[in-house]
Amino acid sequence: MSGPERTFAALGDPTRLELFEALSRGGPATATDLARDRPISRQAVAKHLGVLREAGLVAAERAGRETRFHATPEALEPAARWMRDVGAAWDRRLERLTARVRGA
Repeated sequence: MSGPERTFAALGDPTRLELFEALSRGGPATATDLARDRPISRQAVAKHLGVLREAGLVAAERAGRETRFHATPEALEPAARWMRDVGAAWDRRLERLTARVRGA
């Protein structure tokens, strides 16, 4: 899987989406920090962060014994580009349909 597929697969899980949003809004955090306010274990958070990392949506920096994760929102660009392209294609189809209906 590559490009938008990885992004959609990673963010398709509500917990991963929430973690990505938390890192995007709140800045770098450890798995322990992120688990503190959630009803899941630190280990579960770490697994979700691993999926986000594989998709390129978060990066990890090791500082001593801690690993701090931060969002890499630029990784959303392939998915955003795909959505723009699909949206533009639908806009063209709707414009042709509207022209046809008005011409009938």
